[in-house]
Amino acid sequence: MENTAKNAEKTIATATVRSNRPLGPCFYRLSLDLDQTGSEAFSGINPGRFVELRLSELAIPPSEAIPDELTDAAQRKIILSRPFSLCDVKEKDGKVIIDILFKVLGAATVRMTTLKRGAKLTIIGPLGNGFKVDETKTNALLVAGGLGAPPLQHLANYIRVNFPHMRVVAFAGAQSYDELPFTVLIDNEEGLFLEEFSRMRVESHIATDDGSAGFKGFVTQRLAQWIEEHEPDTSDSIIYSCGPQPMLASVAKLAGEHNIDCQVSMESMMACGIGLCQSCVIKANTPANETSYKLCCQDGPVFDSKDIDFG
Repeated sequence: MENTAKNAEKTIATATVRSNRPLGPCFYRLSLDLDQTGSEAFSGINPGRFVELRLSELAIPPSEAIPDELTDAAQRKIILSRPFSLCDVKEKDGKVIIDILFKVLGAATVRMTTLKRGAKLTIIGPLGNGFKVDETKTNALLVAGGLGAPPLQHLANYIRVNFPHMRVVAFAGAQSYDELPFTVLIDNEEGLFLEEFSRMRVESHIATDDGSAGFKGFVTQRLAQWIEEHEPDTSDSIIYSCGPQPMLASVAKLAGEHNIDCQVSMESMMACGIGLCQSCVIKANTPANETSYKLCCQDGPVFDSKDIDFG
């Protein structure tokens, strides 16, 4: 039986910055208090859905606070809203708090670094369709690549709270240690682990392409190694993944080889977030092997991996 939680209708709400904490050289965790309208819409939503933030009125930070490689890009005007997945959704005193993990990559995210406690933002959401948790499963394997981490953090906590019988194991991959959007800690017995998952009592494994942290190689290789070592009952297991499309294709292939159910959260350029601009089209499989297309923002971003044509 699948549990999809609440499938709330999108709304326009006001969010107040609670905190905006840097994580390493290029990541930030933004925490937002939602107003009553937003709290009603986001209360109890399932992980994997996203929001659009209106950022056009944010100021450009001082020149010394702008990374050298973004000096020119930072001057561009912000016209369209920007989509962000959620790494946490919690309730406190009748209001909902959402957390967003972002990387400083361009004009919009450079401006987001200036957000201070008490600042106001307009948000649109919750948008899209999230993960479906099958409560008959006993093993949930979460596979994150780079900025695919946020929705899987939310999912890990959601499963731990609502499905305590399920074992959750998280795998996080990045090109290098500096590209991991997590707080990496060291245990004398367990080695490296991720604080964000550890505080949920979730086992975590790290893989970096250059070997600067954890397993040297792709996160999909570490996943394959873990499956071989632990031989989980594949009928009782499910893989949830988010990250770059080549990684998702590898995860889907591995899941198919082991006959493990798999859901993937696709990454795509989204201009409007509600299906109007159709800029986030992805190629899909059909039972008749005909060409079909889905909108990542409206039909997804979460899909059954068997439904996606990875080429």
